[in-house]
Amino acid sequence: MENESNKAFLESYAMKGGEGPHSYAQNSNFQRSAIEAAKKLLQGAIADNFDLKIICVASTTNPICIADLGCSTGPNTFIAAQNIMEAIELQCKSQKQSVQEFFVFFNDQASNDFNTLFQKLPPNKKYFAAGVPGSFYGRLFPRQSLHVVHSSASLSWLSKLPKELTDRSCDAWNKGKIYYTNAPKEVEDAYKSQFKMDLETFLQARAQEVVGNGIVILLIPAAHDVIDFSVDLYGGKDYELLGSCLMDMAKLGLVSEEKVDTFNVPTYFPHVKDLKKMLESNEDFSVEKMELI
Repeated sequence: MENESNKAFLESYAMKGGEGPHSYAQNSNFQRSAIEAAKKLLQGAIADNFDLKIICVASTTNPICIADLGCSTGPNTFIAAQNIMEAIELQCKSQKQSVQEFFVFFNDQASNDFNTLFQKLPPNKKYFAAGVPGSFYGRLFPRQSLHVVHSSASLSWLSKLPKELTDRSCDAWNKGKIYYTNAPKEVEDAYKSQFKMDLETFLQARAQEVVGNGIVILLIPAAHDVIDFSVDLYGGKDYELLGSCLMDMAKLGLVSEEKVDTFNVPTYFPHVKDLKKMLESNEDFSVEKMELI
């Protein structure tokens, strides 16, 4: 029977596949730099909070299960998986535990280009691999089956757009724009509310899937608490430029203004203080460490 919580995500879309000039694989250097910058923090988090003696006490034959949620198609997900395994191997040596086998689950939308992803699997990989299609804003794995969950640059994408954005009778109707920056406060509030609900849903699902003493590692793009829109380079500035181009096209009759008014980019960059509050208020996990990279 289909999980009720997953029915709302049938129209979700994945990053552009393949290896062409416009593919995610060729346009994700910024995301890769975040993963590489977080490597030492990741190693420290596993060293401080991942007790292999507890993990391995039940069985020495079961693999350590790692899930990368929002893996897309490029090489970034393989770098993240390798960083996690190296950190666990270091932990094994420090705790004088034998290194167990690894099972890595690569998750993204069902429309993700898994063919390209698996064609690019490292030939010398030291783990078993599997693809798990579906939205991470819902359950993906059996209860207490994952030891490490990783997600990078993915949670900024909303499960859906707030319906208020295209409601002409609502104060959050985002007329003439495709994003919330430099828009009325009601527009950003709608985005923020949807992000908060999505984050709660994500964490509730992971709480059921992660084993006791497991660890969740999240790299979430965020915005500075105070932004001067006239001078600062901020997340969403490129979307504002794209929106203004679309409105110019509408004035020239190349696209209808109605289409522009009903199109909004489904991504949100929370302010650091808001994100911190959302994570610390969650009752399913305890925050062991939070740092700004």
